[in-house]
Amino acid sequence: MEIVVSGIRPTGNLHLGNYFGAIKNFVKMQEENNCYFFIADYHSLTTHPTPDNLHENVKQVLVEYLAAGLNPEKATIYIQSDLPEVCELYLLLNMNAYLGELERCTSFKEKVRKQPENINAGLLTYPTLMAADVIIHKAAKVPVGKDQEQNLEMMRTFARRFNRIYKTEYFPIPTAYNFGEALVKIPGLDGSGKMGKSEGEGNAIFLSDKPEVIRNKVKKAVTDSGPTKMNHNKSEPIENLFTLLKVVSTPDTVTHFNDLYNKCEIRYGDLKKQLAEDIINFTTPLRDKITELSANNDYLRKVVKQGADKARESASKTIKEVREIIGFKKF
Repeated sequence: MEIVVSGIRPTGNLHLGNYFGAIKNFVKMQEENNCYFFIADYHSLTTHPTPDNLHENVKQVLVEYLAAGLNPEKATIYIQSDLPEVCELYLLLNMNAYLGELERCTSFKEKVRKQPENINAGLLTYPTLMAADVIIHKAAKVPVGKDQEQNLEMMRTFARRFNRIYKTEYFPIPTAYNFGEALVKIPGLDGSGKMGKSEGEGNAIFLSDKPEVIRNKVKKAVTDSGPTKMNHNKSEPIENLFTLLKVVSTPDTVTHFNDLYNKCEIRYGDLKKQLAEDIINFTTPLRDKITELSANNDYLRKVVKQGADKARESASKTIKEVREIIGFKKF
């Protein structure tokens, strides 16, 4: 079994885009690999140095990933700040990370543009912390999105550099995890782009949303004036609604509304009502599980302690060996 490591940012409530884009694949991944999933609370401080409620955000993400299928008996699930060894490896990697290469990082330049009042050292050295998170478990694979490809390449650079400087083949060179199929990209309700929290609360359907909230959001989803001729090409807002329909509704339902559209007989109000009810049917078991887990603090404590213990067993072995490679010795 390959070792796979992936970080989860504690950004609060998860939505359908998160579920179909990452969580479903994580659930599959844990069946075939030795997986480490960590909630990246250190990383979150690079953009939100004084979070409103870091603990509650961490808890919310933990609960929702567990509800969606991450299994602490099959994967190691832990909180980044429960693993102090990662900070030591982060420090050691920074000693051989160069200012020029860090400043050229696309993610750093983008964050500088978005938050010019908060250009902190954590932003600059984000790639080395990300590398430490992964190679501390000597991972072979890491699932990354398109926006993280450069950080993966930096991670590979730091692993190779350590091996070269200390004349060893200690760290494996991690590669991108291939899910074997195209990831489902879930569009938002605002008529363009993907579903995401940053686009506004009304753009996303959250796993914890109550039925009346879902109905109201879908009712307000952007549409157009309707098709005016047979087999009229769908506009982006309508294509988005059909994409959502395909992931939560039966094939017969999708065919029914597609036929109505092609015959110029579709009523968007009927489409939205059906879509809302199908989303509710899909999310209700998840929402019930989220409610149940949120109230079970004893179980959550058990999960994170078990995860921290397993992660520290791996990480402490790596740090011990890295210190010996570098030359740190006790007198």
